[in-house]
Amino acid sequence: MGPIMIDRRLWAERFKQELVGNILPFWMRHTVDRENGGFHGSVGCDLTVDPKSPRAAVINTRILWTFSAAALKLGDPQYRETADWAYQYIVEKFWDQQYGGIYWMLDYEGNPLSGRKQIYAQAFAVYGMAEYFRATGNQESLERARQLFRLIEAQSHEPLYGGYLEACARDWGPLEDMRLSEKDLNSPKSMNTHLHVMEAYTNLLRAWPDPELQAKQKALLEVTMDHIVDSATGHFKLFFDNQWNSLTDHISFGHDIEGSWLLVEAAQVLGDAALLDRARSLSLKMARAVYEQALDQDGSLFYEANSKGVLVDPNKHWWAQAEAVVGFYNAYQLSGDQRFLYQAYRVWEYIEEKIVDKVHGEWHAKLRPNGTPYTAQEDGDACLVGPWKCPYHNSRVCLEMLERLAENR
Repeated sequence: MGPIMIDRRLWAERFKQELVGNILPFWMRHTVDRENGGFHGSVGCDLTVDPKSPRAAVINTRILWTFSAAALKLGDPQYRETADWAYQYIVEKFWDQQYGGIYWMLDYEGNPLSGRKQIYAQAFAVYGMAEYFRATGNQESLERARQLFRLIEAQSHEPLYGGYLEACARDWGPLEDMRLSEKDLNSPKSMNTHLHVMEAYTNLLRAWPDPELQAKQKALLEVTMDHIVDSATGHFKLFFDNQWNSLTDHISFGHDIEGSWLLVEAAQVLGDAALLDRARSLSLKMARAVYEQALDQDGSLFYEANSKGVLVDPNKHWWAQAEAVVGFYNAYQLSGDQRFLYQAYRVWEYIEEKIVDKVHGEWHAKLRPNGTPYTAQEDGDACLVGPWKCPYHNSRVCLEMLERLAENR
């Protein structure tokens, strides 16, 4: 394959237009709850807002990250205003004043529905609080991020085999059912939680290059590369017992390609040369595995397979397509392999053509293999806004690619 001619300036314009013309305005226009504070927890495919829907920690902390990152990188005061709104709501309603950390779920009036301390959610609070500090200089936000870091280390770190346990009760005591969602295994450790603790610590290191945090991030990177990535296949293992024995043979292509670039980013920010070399090598192995096994003919990414390569979920999930753009472009930057550049471009074209909701705004959550979106009646996850449907993956691909394309000119 010869060199591919992509006008990076024009491509960057498309990312910027999607971000400032579609994604961010949608969230400011349709989700801010002026009556109860915070953000509506549910907006249907037809823009129907459910004002009494519960409020999930994950979506609120991701909104905080999104608008803080947009304020930091684009400088528009309306993004700062939305970040302020998100920050205040998290501090006032999600923060557990008695035991520390953030609640898992609130009702629409801001009362706790579930006080469990899911480490995944604590990690996203670190991620968002660190970004808010970077955007605003608000010292209280940085202090809260540090408090969360210390809580994760004190309550979730598993000293015998390394890594982090999935969840604790509200008072940080043991919890019988530690699952992140009904679709997950009830296992003490998971890829997903470790990936996002690592991502959160990366962002906190940008704001606070503390020696203890650096040591914890180094250990986490080593655990990830030793136990969570299968170095033989280039895929993440997904669920584990305490001793790191894998509990399923399923493969999540979206997490593989997302993890491939987050690993490199974590090692870069940490500044450990040996770990960075190892991360780059593993990252390319992961990107190649996804390139060879996960792509449909239209350039999009299938969702899940088993270890024999049989598709378990052939649908096209919005977030996995977003991560594929960054992951493949990152692989191109590491290797110079034009196939990865072309694939990043192809996935973005698929997103623009099929995933972006050109009628209502935002992105369709889930599409069939043929590229037609599910409705909420057909699939409960098919909404424009829900507990997991947030502006973080799709705003991040735009922000990441604006930065990466500027570097490559």
